[in-house]
Amino acid sequence: MDIKLLNPLTLAYMGDAVLDQHVREYIVLKLQSKPNRLHQVSKSYVSAKSQAQTLETLFEMNWFTDEERDIVKRGRNAKSHTKAKNTDIQTYRKSSGLEAVIGFLYLDHQEERLENLLDMIVQTVNER
Repeated sequence: MDIKLLNPLTLAYMGDAVLDQHVREYIVLKLQSKPNRLHQVSKSYVSAKSQAQTLETLFEMNWFTDEERDIVKRGRNAKSHTKAKNTDIQTYRKSSGLEAVIGFLYLDHQEERLENLLDMIVQTVNER
């Protein structure tokens, strides 16, 4: 199956889970805190606003390959039938674009590139 042919919102669905799991592992090992504190910290990494800001930073750095940039744009431009929660539609779409490329790299088994992206996301948020 050609992963690029999947619906970009399907890729974003997968990417959301992959990013959430990576962030949870990172903060659990870093903070060793109570679940409520872990949840509060994780929001700074996985909220739509944070993801949109991270995407903009990565674009400014020209971090993505051409193929990844295409996936991000497809994810960002996809028409969702669900309403964005706690954010505006542009922010929601940018976060969907970032999640789509994460989902693509995961499903395409590009483990090294995926790990680099996830680490870059954490680093970018930490530098804010």
